[in-house]
Amino acid sequence: MVITDSQYETLKRLISGRTLILCHHNADPDAIGSAFALQQLVYSLKPPASADIYLPGGATLLSKKIMDELGIAVLDDASIDDYELLLVCDTATLRQLEAWGDMVSSAEISKIFIDHHSPHPEVSKISSLHLVDEGASSTCEIVYAIYKKYGITPSSTTARTLMLGILFDSKHLRLATPRTIQYISELLQIDGSMEEIFGLLVIKRGRPENIARLKAAQRMSLHMVGGWTIATSQLSSYQSSAARALIGLGGDVAIVAGRSKKALKASFRSSEGFHDESHVHLGRDLAMPLGEMFSGAGSGHPTAAGFNGEGDPKEFLKEALVLLTELLEKE
Repeated sequence: MVITDSQYETLKRLISGRTLILCHHNADPDAIGSAFALQQLVYSLKPPASADIYLPGGATLLSKKIMDELGIAVLDDASIDDYELLLVCDTATLRQLEAWGDMVSSAEISKIFIDHHSPHPEVSKISSLHLVDEGASSTCEIVYAIYKKYGITPSSTTARTLMLGILFDSKHLRLATPRTIQYISELLQIDGSMEEIFGLLVIKRGRPENIARLKAAQRMSLHMVGGWTIATSQLSSYQSSAARALIGLGGDVAIVAGRSKKALKASFRSSEGFHDESHVHLGRDLAMPLGEMFSGAGSGHPTAAGFNGEGDPKEFLKEALVLLTELLEKE
C-alpha cells in the first residue's frame, strides 16, 4: 500500500495544537524511534504545536536503554482530554494499546495511525487518517519518508533514533530493501557513527529470559506439515524470545503461547525460507484470523507476528496448527 500525496496533505492539515503520541505495549526500538521522530516533526512542521509521548504498556529493556542514552522523555501518565490529536505509531490493533484501546476507540478527536503492518479493520474504521506501507521495513522508514516529503532534515538525535528503528525491525538490514539502504545511507550522513548505533542495539539477555527459552524448548512439540517443521510450546512470558529460539534450533515455524496477567498471549516466528516458499504471511494469514477466533487481536509481519486475547493456550495452539495446516495444504 503506497502513501498518496493527498494523505500527506491530510497529515499536515491534521497536525495542530496538542498531540499525544502512543505506541504498542512493550514498545520496541522501531516504536520508540518513530514516536520520537514524529514528536520532533510536529515541532518542526507546525510551531507552536506540541507533542507528548506516552507508552500505555511500557517499553522493552532495549528500548529503555535507548531512551536513557538519547534522552528521550515520555509521560508517566496522560489523559486524552488534554489533547486535540492522537497519533498512534507502529500499532496494528487496539489491543496492543492495552486498556487505552477502548479510550482511543471512543475518543472524539482526530486519530492518525502510522504503521507498516497489515492494516486491521478496527483501526481503519476509527482513524481519521491511516498511513500504511507494508513494503517498508519499519515504521521509522515511513516516518523518514514523511520528513523527506516535507523537505525537513531530522536532527542528529532524530536521525539516530530513526536508524535504530530501521536496523532493529529490518533485523540489522537482513530484511532491507534498496529503499531501506538508501535511507540508512542518508541518515548516516546526518549522524555517521554506525558502530555506536549498532552498540545501542545490543543488550545481554537476563537469566529469567534464558530460563524461559530453555523451558520453551523443554516443552516443545514438533509437527511435520507438508515437509515443514512446526514447533509449538507454552510459556507465560518471553514468548517472542522463545519463538525466535525455536527457529534458531531448526524450526521452520514456531508458535509460543501462554497466559500472562490473565490474558492469552502468543508469538509467531518463521524462517525466511518458509515464507519465501509457502507465501504464508504470519500476521495476515495466521495471527489476524486467530485474533477473531479467540476474542482478541493479532497482527504482524510475514515472518513475525503476535496475538493478544482470551482463551486456553493449549486450545489456541491446537487451532493455530489446524489453520496453518489448511494454509499449507492450499499451496
